[in-house]
Amino acid sequence: MGEDAQLLGKGFYWQDMPVGARYRTFGRTITEPDIVNFISCTGMLELLFTNEVYRQTESAIKGRLAPGALVFSFAEGLVIGATIQATGMAFLGMDLEIKAPTFAGDTISVLIEVTESRAASKGNRGLVRTRNTIVNQKGDEVMVYTPLRMMKGRP
Repeated sequence: MGEDAQLLGKGFYWQDMPVGARYRTFGRTITEPDIVNFISCTGMLELLFTNEVYRQTESAIKGRLAPGALVFSFAEGLVIGATIQATGMAFLGMDLEIKAPTFAGDTISVLIEVTESRAASKGNRGLVRTRNTIVNQKGDEVMVYTPLRMMKGRP
């Protein structure tokens, strides 16, 4: 395998993400084990996530609810793999809005739209902000977040 072979799975450089560019990730189904493992490893022992009787009798939201933090984490996994693998340098901040609940059995994907793309003040790097809209299998928006990331520039 030669050194001139292109590395598969490598993300975009900041210059390759102009304002207005749009992308869509693959889907990822959220399963019951995903929810159990996530709440166990994070200590997120909220009754909504751990107590079926409470969910059925007290909660306004019926069904096996996935924590918003899990939905965000899975979305980031989809985004990183699709766009910034090996070119992302830092996650600098974001706004996040949860629009609707996500449940076990839902399949999410992320619609990515570049809203800001510019050179950083030093080095071969840039700042890219996107509007990431997480949708379920029905096309319903479940979450929107707007990360600002520092990314590598083209070599």
